[in-house]
Parts: sequence; C-alpha cells; structure tokens
Amino acid sequence: MNVVVLDGSPRDSRGASARALAAETGALARSGGHDVTAFALDGLDIKPCRGCFACWVKHPGTCAIADDEEPVLRAMASADVLIWVTPVTFGGYAPALKKALDRFIPNILPFFVIRSGEVHHPPRYERRRSLLVLGTRPAPDAEAERIFHSLVGRNALNLDSVRTLSIVVHDGEADGHKDRVSEFLAAAGGEP
Repeated sequence: MNVVVLDGSPRDSRGASARALAAETGALARSGGHDVTAFALDGLDIKPCRGCFACWVKHPGTCAIADDEEPVLRAMASADVLIWVTPVTFGGYAPALKKALDRFIPNILPFFVIRSGEVHHPPRYERRRSLLVLGTRPAPDAEAERIFHSLVGRNALNLDSVRTLSIVVHDGEADGHKDRVSEFLAAAGGEP
C-alpha cells in the first residue's frame, strides 16, 4: 500500500508536536509494510495557486507553476492513503499544508458530478484513497476541534475518500492515537 504523508508543521518550535507526530505516523505505516513517502511541506518551495486553470484547459493535469509541488501532486495521485499532519489553529490547517492542498486542482477534472447530494469535481484519476488527518493542539479547544473535524469531512467529500478519520492529539498525550492510526491503516490496506 502506498502511503503519502504531508507534514504541514512549521519548521520552528511551534510545529514540534506535529513534526513528531508525522515522523511517528510514517514509522507506524512503514512497520505495517507500507511504502511511505513523506513531505515536510514548510521546507519546500510551494507557491500559491494562481487560479489560472491552465491545469484544466492548457495542459491538463499539469500545473503551470514549476516548483516543489510537482512531486507532491504526483505522489498524491498515486497514493492509496493520504495522511496530513498539521497544527490546528482556529480549526484550520497550517499555512504550508493549506497552500499545498490549494494546488491540488490538477488532480481533479473541470467537470461536475453529484456526490452526497452536492456538486463536486470528479477526480482525474480512477484511484480512490483513504484520508487520515492528524491535528495537534497545545491543549483541548472544543470549538477549534469541531471546526477541524468538519473541515476534514468536507475535504474528504471533495476527494471522494474511501475511508476518512481525523484525530486531534494534545501536547503531552501519550500513545492514545497510535491504536486508532494502526486500525485505520489496517482497514485502508484492504481497500485501495
């Protein structure tokens, strides 16, 4: 099974918990015999999406911006499981992860389908994937965590995810999330 980890944590000390969680999750996936590709997004040169839609009309499936997002897009297209790791701020993703996700549009088509009673773009490639999103917070914040889980759910619907799980881990929490991650990876392995 091909697992792609997008680590959205900042390089400074504020992202230490998320970086540790990303490394731990990658190691857990490898121990299950999965092929793991990990990207530390904050260290990559990923420019913001220009909204030019050249990836849809001029050169389908290829972004007009030549930067470090290209290998991220290729990896995401071939993944069986996507794992996003991010500090949770006001319920949202870290800027590096948000920027990388905004540039995902070459991997979808400019057409429309009805999914769960809503209009969405269909994926460009047939492979469907599972989505695991791990957020970190210094301490519990019910409202931020509710927004985060809702955001993950909306992204999973847009990605036509086969299986989705979002978890928020608080600083100082031990290994409570490891069993849930292992169970998710085991279940995702049976259905690409």
